[in-house]
Amino acid sequence: MSAPVLEVAHLRKTYGDRVAVDDVSLTVQRGEVVGILGRNGAGKTTTVECLAGLRVPDAGHVRVLGLDPRTDGPALRERLALQLQESELPAALTVREALTLYASFYADPADPDALLADLGLTDQAGTRFGRLSGGQKQRVSVALALVGNPEVAILDELTTGLDPQARRDTWRLVEAVRDRGVTILLVTHLMEEAERLCDRIVVIDAGRVVATGTPADLAAQAGGDVVVRLSPDVPLPDGALDAVPGVHAVRLVPVPGAADRAPEVEVRCTDDAVQDVLVALAHAGVRAHRVRLEQRTLEDAFVRLTTQHSEV
Repeated sequence: MSAPVLEVAHLRKTYGDRVAVDDVSLTVQRGEVVGILGRNGAGKTTTVECLAGLRVPDAGHVRVLGLDPRTDGPALRERLALQLQESELPAALTVREALTLYASFYADPADPDALLADLGLTDQAGTRFGRLSGGQKQRVSVALALVGNPEVAILDELTTGLDPQARRDTWRLVEAVRDRGVTILLVTHLMEEAERLCDRIVVIDAGRVVATGTPADLAAQAGGDVVVRLSPDVPLPDGALDAVPGVHAVRLVPVPGAADRAPEVEVRCTDDAVQDVLVALAHAGVRAHRVRLEQRTLEDAFVRLTTQHSEV
């Protein structure tokens, strides 16, 4: 495997007596979308600010594209894009003026008009920044980050405060950035965002990495049962599932707003028992309709991981 594009080892950063980042290590390979997931105040933003050279760490090793942000700032800024959690432009500046200005900062910038077209901002090119919607401002922010033709983009809380439609539009935009070949480090506290966009996730809590892996890997760490819900075509015989290994509980659940329908069956069991449950029902003469499987989620894993760490 080639050297990581982003590399952090044993990063530590304090502000007076407060420890913002205690001991964070992570790597990002070229072409990956890696998410940093954590609660507010977990140390996510401080970590990426150290990566971008905006903060000087108290200890640890940081490299971006093989460069040290503390000593190689000018060279790094030509290759790194940074979209901060909070950023503003003068309200009277138009979108095209902003992109043209930012393009002048780079030796080999992208064409502003082509970037406007790629990000769906052509119709807003002459609009003043202060008159843009929240979603449009986020698009402009991403455009400004990309105008230098970066190899790496750090995106911090990209969709905070956006309505659901604007959030999904922004996710599609991030996917388009990835498709341009840009390696992405995405900071978020939104589970759905992390599941949709990230190849791998690093969970940070209280300034420390508490887990890392794919969204599916982390969800599996949540432990516990899966839940099978189904509508039987006949009443469930007593003890029909008692002999099935891995079944921990069976109960009947009334269907809300449908008093005339038979109760649903809820089965709590291990992952590998799901097929055995359906086979046992068939042997008992029960045909299962509207079968739904509720699996462990990334949110389940996140709550479990961060709660465990907080209780230590």
